[in-house]
Amino acid sequence: MNFTAKPHNFSSSDQPVTPAIASEPTSDQLLSAYDYELPEERISQNPVEPRDQARLLVLDSPTQHSHRIFRDLPDLLRSGDLLVLNNTRVIPARLYGRKPGGAAIEVLLLEPQPQPNCWLALVKPGRRLKPGAAIEFGPDPTEPPSLKATVLATDAPTGGRILQFEVPDGESLQTRLHELGQVPLPPYITQSEAEPERYQTVYAAQPGAVAAPTAGLHFTPELLAKLQAQGIDQAFVTLHVGVGTFRPVEAEDITQHAMHSEWVEVPAETVAKIQRTRAQGGRVIAVGTTVVRTLEGVAQQAEQNGNQFGELQPYQGKVNLFIYPGYQWRVVEGLITNFHLPCSSLLMLVSALVSRPRLMALYQEAIAEQYRFYSFGDAMLVLPEARI
Repeated sequence: MNFTAKPHNFSSSDQPVTPAIASEPTSDQLLSAYDYELPEERISQNPVEPRDQARLLVLDSPTQHSHRIFRDLPDLLRSGDLLVLNNTRVIPARLYGRKPGGAAIEVLLLEPQPQPNCWLALVKPGRRLKPGAAIEFGPDPTEPPSLKATVLATDAPTGGRILQFEVPDGESLQTRLHELGQVPLPPYITQSEAEPERYQTVYAAQPGAVAAPTAGLHFTPELLAKLQAQGIDQAFVTLHVGVGTFRPVEAEDITQHAMHSEWVEVPAETVAKIQRTRAQGGRVIAVGTTVVRTLEGVAQQAEQNGNQFGELQPYQGKVNLFIYPGYQWRVVEGLITNFHLPCSSLLMLVSALVSRPRLMALYQEAIAEQYRFYSFGDAMLVLPEARI
């Protein structure tokens, strides 16, 4: 596979117009309403083994919840339900290079660009890397570099750089990344002993992400097989986790936040399974917020193209849907998710499903009950009966 972005397929009056008066944001629309304090020891540095031994906070009604283990999932879902999973695979997106003069450079790839072997990346230190600057990569600085990149431009929204990689004839950028790169862990994981493959889901298949869809890290092949045997089917979408997931919400009025576009794919087989599940009375359960953004974003795109509310069509392209309380759900009925950072767009998305006050109270209970937070942490199951 080459890491190349896919293209995105997509009477005046003489009377004066009175400008609309902006309304004051509600409490659910204030960034500060999504803040909470997390003790540092609750940030999980290593995953549990086996994967399905993680704890699971289960919301099964608008007022009730229970504490279970992830391996209990077959007892919590019903025959006829459909799990939708994100099959993206994390690439070795962290590279350590140098300027031709020898100064060390760290590069984190974020998102492929339309031209081949071209990526948006965060570069550190980046202040002096202006357009035209060169970066060299290789294990031995005394030897000719194995890979080169040139800075084409700066990217104002991320503070990153657009890098054009020079790949030797007969080689692929994918091969070079696997030789030179490292799978990047999030910055809050500082003391992990986990092997790189532990930061991949067991069903990861489509290379392109720079971070894992972490809700899926809890599944084992045995658990997936048990679910399948009980009539709980599985379908896959692809969202290559990138800058859209991590870009902070900075406006106090969250409605002013603009999501970064993310490339997604919803294949025809997945659309058919979702339609069949609905027709037969089953429930569509998203595994992770990336699946939510994929399914709901594609349904929104379909509406803009004239389809009825909530109808899905097979799709390849970009979506930039920002979900927060008040959102009208189209496809997703239930959710499996991890515990998210304060003031993050992911926390706002889950709040749209179960209400912000309840979610923030549950987070406080999870902290008191010593749940493990973030990427290598424990999980939450929001059943359709618990939705607001």
